[in-house]
Amino acid sequence: MVILTRIDDRLLHGQVAFAWTKSLGVDAILVANDNAATDPITKMAIKMAAPNGVKLAIKTVKEGIELLNNPKSEKVKIFVVVKNTEDAALIAKEGKGINLVNVGGIKKQEGKRMLTKAVFVDDKDITNLRSIEELGIEVEVRQVPTDAKKSLSELLK
Repeated sequence: MVILTRIDDRLLHGQVAFAWTKSLGVDAILVANDNAATDPITKMAIKMAAPNGVKLAIKTVKEGIELLNNPKSEKVKIFVVVKNTEDAALIAKEGKGINLVNVGGIKKQEGKRMLTKAVFVDDKDITNLRSIEELGIEVEVRQVPTDAKKSLSELLK
């Protein structure tokens, strides 16, 4: 079962690997990203960031959806990490068991506006996040588990 799906453009790093994994009490981390799944250097860096005692799967987005839809996944507490809102929307739409999406880090780029000090969005991101909400899935924004939860709607006012 999916405990949390997180959008973080850095994918798996210390903050995600340790703070969130410990807070959520997960058995496994699924990094769903097409580049990470096919680039040996990125894959190696992600493996180095993974905490001991937690299973790690690095899959393409399509493979990640297949993994989440496998009945065996219902018995495992999974933390899903994706790089962007587009991948999160696709996983939310096609993957089973997504109830909560956390937006933790989207870097500043041309044409994006600041939601929080670590989250910058453009119209496409907002459309993707709203499409997740339309599926009945909660979308929250916070960097670490100890931060106060902020709803997407609250930040877009």
